[in-house]
Amino acid sequence: MSDTAGMPAGPDRPDPDGTPPEPPTTYAPGAGSSPTGAGIARRRRRWLRWTAMGAAGLVLVAGGAGWAVYNKLDGNITEDTDAAAELARYEKERPTPLVHDAQNILLIGSDTRSGRGNKKYGRDKGTERSDTTILLHLAADRQSATAVSIPRDVMVDIPSCRKSDGSRTRAQFAQFNWAFQFGGTACTIRTVEKMTKIRVDHHMVVDFAGFKDMVNAVDGVQVCLKAPINDSDAHLKLPAGRHTLNGEQALGYVRARKSIGNGSDTDRMDRQQQFLAALVNKVQSNDVLLNPAKLYPVLDAATSSLTTDPALASLRGLYELVRGMRNIPTEQVQFLTVPRRSYVYDANRDELVEPAAEELFTRLRTDAPLQVTRKEPETAPVDEETQEYDDSEDHGDSESDEKPDDPSHTPSPAPTFRGNTAAGTTCE
Repeated sequence: MSDTAGMPAGPDRPDPDGTPPEPPTTYAPGAGSSPTGAGIARRRRRWLRWTAMGAAGLVLVAGGAGWAVYNKLDGNITEDTDAAAELARYEKERPTPLVHDAQNILLIGSDTRSGRGNKKYGRDKGTERSDTTILLHLAADRQSATAVSIPRDVMVDIPSCRKSDGSRTRAQFAQFNWAFQFGGTACTIRTVEKMTKIRVDHHMVVDFAGFKDMVNAVDGVQVCLKAPINDSDAHLKLPAGRHTLNGEQALGYVRARKSIGNGSDTDRMDRQQQFLAALVNKVQSNDVLLNPAKLYPVLDAATSSLTTDPALASLRGLYELVRGMRNIPTEQVQFLTVPRRSYVYDANRDELVEPAAEELFTRLRTDAPLQVTRKEPETAPVDEETQEYDDSEDHGDSESDEKPDDPSHTPSPAPTFRGNTAAGTTCE
């Protein structure tokens, strides 16, 4: 019989059934009964597994929320497939881009009275015209941006355009904003390209409600009024002085015409440019771009109000566009109006002033530099018939042999046009 028979099993002897003894458990000195070694390692591995699973869960939840936000914003944008199809039919007659990486975007403010919150601005007569049209040129090096307002009443050649019912209009010489009424965005783009010989790469259309939402999303935009405003048509009544306008007030401010300034469309376009410059300043501020709580409403308002060409009808497309603009200095964001004067046959219409208008279009077409200077009505000579400030001295007539459509040749010196920059719109 073995010496161990009848003795209880212990750490150094096998169990009666022959099971090998377990190795002795090691205890940490002075730690009472708390185990270390293999036991602690097992607990650590279990803790790491649960931590990793929890972190993965948080990532999935956050990623799901982020994806939901992305899909919502992405789905807000309306894609203008009709315009894309119509423009494709006329591809051969459209201008050829001359400078790689330079971009031209046509911004159209629609005066439609249909849709959310727009009916109070007038009766919807089934027609829609471009209340505001701006050709935005982004330099190839993205060091400057030039926004050119095109007067809605300027007389231009409008090509034959396809109407919404499938019929076609005749080519005609008419006021510019009829193009949008005749054939929507595609007709407007073709008219701009015919007038300027500049290829329009992208377009965006925004209505009244969208504009208001954008202004409200940035908590208003500050303007300075030299005189009080009381315009019942624009639903706007404000005393002189500094004001932060909400969306409704801002819409009235940029649309008002007869009750502010000299009552001309020139004065209204100047006001629109100054307001847009102030809006650019507000959006570029760190208070908006670096604050998710403020940035999301801006993105939601912007995307909800946009109808764009297919290439921009996604967050990715808009991001690529905005990314190239975010580092442009405000003093290099320029606003001006295409040179024009009263139409010789109708004082209520406008016509382009040449050669100044062609010089401007050539500069944009070839991505050549230009300068703007703020208007000074007190000193600038005024044409009594047209009530326009004469800036012919700013342009000059060039008789050089330079080729305006050759992007490798930069016309010199850079002409100066009347306008302002985003840096010059703060209240003083």
